Amino acid sequence: MKIKLLFITGLVVGTIGASSAQNLPLDQAVRTGKLANGFTYYIRHNEEPKNRVMLYLVNKAGSVLEDEDQRGLAHFMEHMSFNGTKHFPHNQLVDYLQKAGVRFGADINAYTSFDETVYELPIPSDKPELLKGGLEIMRDWAHEALLDPGEIDKERGVVLEEKRLGKGAGERMQRQYWPVILNNSRYAVRIPIGLDTVLDNFKRPAIARFYNDWYRPDLQALIVVGDINVDQIEAQVKQQFASLKNPVHERVRTKYTVPLTGKNQFIAVTDKEMTATQAEIMIKHKAPELKTAADYRIALVQGLFDQMLSERYAELLRKADPPFISGSAGISGFMGGLDAYDASVQAKPGELEKGLKAVWRETERLKRFGFTETELERAKITQLNGIESAVKEKNKTNSGSYVKEYQAYFLTGEASPGIEKEYQLTKGDMPGITLADVNNLAKTYITGTNRDILILAPEKDKSSLPDEATVNGWLKAVEAEMLSPYKDEVSSKPLLSVMPVAGKIKSEEQNKELNITSITLSNGVKVLLKPTDFKNDQVLFSAYAPGGTSLYSDADYQSAANAAGLIAAGGVGNYNTGELSKYLEGKQLSVRPYINERFQGINGGATPKDLETAMQMIYAYFTEPREDTAIFKGIIARSKAGLANRGSDPNSVFSDTVSAVLGNYNIRRTGPSLEKLEQISLDRAYHVYKERFADASNFTFTFVGSIDTNTIKPLLEKYLGSLPVTNQQEHAKDLNIHPPAGRIEKTVYKGSEPKATVYLLYTSKYAYSPENNVKMDALKETLEIRLLERLREDESGVYSPGVQENTVLLPQQRYSFLIHFGCAPQNVEKLIASTLDEIGKLKTDGPLQGNVDKWRAEDKTSFEPQLKTNDFWLGYLNGQLQNGQDLNEVNQYNSLLDTVKPGDVKTMAGKYLSGDNYIRLVLMPETTKQ
Repeated sequence: MKIKLLFITGLVVGTIGASSAQNLPLDQAVRTGKLANGFTYYIRHNEEPKNRVMLYLVNKAGSVLEDEDQRGLAHFMEHMSFNGTKHFPHNQLVDYLQKAGVRFGADINAYTSFDETVYELPIPSDKPELLKGGLEIMRDWAHEALLDPGEIDKERGVVLEEKRLGKGAGERMQRQYWPVILNNSRYAVRIPIGLDTVLDNFKRPAIARFYNDWYRPDLQALIVVGDINVDQIEAQVKQQFASLKNPVHERVRTKYTVPLTGKNQFIAVTDKEMTATQAEIMIKHKAPELKTAADYRIALVQGLFDQMLSERYAELLRKADPPFISGSAGISGFMGGLDAYDASVQAKPGELEKGLKAVWRETERLKRFGFTETELERAKITQLNGIESAVKEKNKTNSGSYVKEYQAYFLTGEASPGIEKEYQLTKGDMPGITLADVNNLAKTYITGTNRDILILAPEKDKSSLPDEATVNGWLKAVEAEMLSPYKDEVSSKPLLSVMPVAGKIKSEEQNKELNITSITLSNGVKVLLKPTDFKNDQVLFSAYAPGGTSLYSDADYQSAANAAGLIAAGGVGNYNTGELSKYLEGKQLSVRPYINERFQGINGGATPKDLETAMQMIYAYFTEPREDTAIFKGIIARSKAGLANRGSDPNSVFSDTVSAVLGNYNIRRTGPSLEKLEQISLDRAYHVYKERFADASNFTFTFVGSIDTNTIKPLLEKYLGSLPVTNQQEHAKDLNIHPPAGRIEKTVYKGSEPKATVYLLYTSKYAYSPENNVKMDALKETLEIRLLERLREDESGVYSPGVQENTVLLPQQRYSFLIHFGCAPQNVEKLIASTLDEIGKLKTDGPLQGNVDKWRAEDKTSFEPQLKTNDFWLGYLNGQLQNGQDLNEVNQYNSLLDTVKPGDVKTMAGKYLSGDNYIRLVLMPETTKQ
């Protein structure tokens, strides 16, 4: 991970006083050590979340270390660690963890990259036996995999299905340009997913050789962060891992790099399923380290550089005729010890020259004239406010942030000194960072050597693509232009044209059980306040009122559906969008209006310090929205360009078909089109927006987080109590848009890769209740467990089958139950039959008691930490209010979980998976069409 601002992860206490040339010391709050065999550990006590611990095993072994006959086996080895270890043979490891409430894929997981393989296990820490078992699993993963030949053969299909999911235009083109941009280094021929020829045919000795060579203690680290006793864990780690042994004939762990050749390269690649023309200019450099105080200052300079440059490119998109669909530039991490100045563009059809020149023109302007003092000062304020907020949250930092920090520290030596030290460094360095510092970075990075130009385009445009000489000519033409310096235009006007006249609090009610204050303001606006201590510097809010696009005709639908986005894109109050962006730099807040089918409202969040500014924006979005014709024209132009080749992408075609079928081909559910874009009128959108926010009396606002009720009440009176009202008491309409009844089957033939996508949907009327909702969730989870066991483990036909269920109360009580997976085209019918067979078993026999117990344990384990987050409470309270449901329902949730029995799930399966309303949608390659 390239850390430009270390404080984003929110670390804790560090030490001070190191000189800028010395490595920054590791945060003293983490216990670290190295055993005699070279095994490293990092242990830290942290109570976010409470009663949870994260265990990570990090191996400095990835695909770059594979021999030629092992290409793909680093990743295959990761799979085999879940398919039989010393203490958990076959699939017992997953079974054991599911019973403990740990979900496969969602919680227990792993990944393989070029240089590392990492195993992740978050578990409850308040159960000593489970914690002991977690460390035993880590020990098994370190070097106790059985590598049973039978399990290897079963897993081949799973890995090949995972590989199949990645096939498509992007992967095909990557295979062509990867060797070029990676300078034919080892990385170019060691992509982690590997080769079919190896995956299909390797024998146990090949993977065992990789395992024995590279899974060894001197290349491994265990990271344990959570609500644990550090001394006890350290003793157990020493006991468990001291017996690991390094190989007698130890292979050298080569540190591979991408070499800098001093040459410039060019490659253009096309594909018939590519939907847009893209160009990228990468100027590669050796990446700076991030170990010392001096390195940290360089990282701060780069963070400022990228922030300011990003804003300049954003300005180009706000033009009436933006020169591209999207464009950007900045310094980012690359690979193999390199980083790069990367300038990229997604061009409008037929306008590659115009788009690429526009991107390069801003790069040339920057190189020639640099940034301005006002840009730098705003960027500094943003960075300082960010780290100050992180310091305030230092005792509320999630364990996952620490884990990632220590992982980077182990793998690359990247500094992890703790937030206090970072705060001191930032406060000390920031005032002394000058325009010369950031402008010199441009001169250092924007050079004429080690530059790669990459063009990706639809195959139909192949004949019109430029060659290397032509593109170089474009860049030279820009460099010869008479450019003027960037003008940083900043408004000094206040956000609001007229300050509001405050209302009054009319009434208050207390819900002591949930610690909620319900307020009614004098204009009828309702407010719920839920103070929490989950975060120290976060307030989240949301508002809604019934109505939405349901109140508008189909003819007005496109304007209504896009009204909130279009109006917000034009700015608010006295500020156009460019001025607003600069005004908000340095402030930590987000405010965004929305209009969906049944509601209109505002979503957002802020630090307590910036809450009044957020309230001003709420008031402005109600009373002073802006209609910006130039912004509107630019958005429509880019949207049309983005749709030009949408029909070439198989996934887009299938997605649009799914939406259309499930929406019964209602115009409000079909996919995007040029015709729909033509229907959008800015004047009509503005009129709809004004109508939706004309009457605040029907609005309910919910605030959750670090709220001081004495401080927030005057703000509520001033900015919400003053909102306009008409007392219309509107209600959303029931549009009666539902999936069609009966049995429907549709196959889409699109794409050239041998891959299929399957959607099986059950949907109809539903008896909505908290009890039934819990039972429906149990049905979903127990079926997913069985499909994972059968389709993946037994039949090796899929990588990751998924089941989703959704229940709604309004406007009608309905449910949808979706099963989806990707597979080989020749296996579609077999796997669908297996799926339907498992559904049939649920209907006739019900689920196994053990699977119901797994669901219950998983749900309780995941639910408890959610109760300690502001996001959960904001979503929960809004959902209950919109549905008119009891706010105290959450307190009965665990009790409801305890009541569910296999017979209840069987009943739900019989009622709701009957097959009377069954939709089968399949995406198949074009070659299979009869």
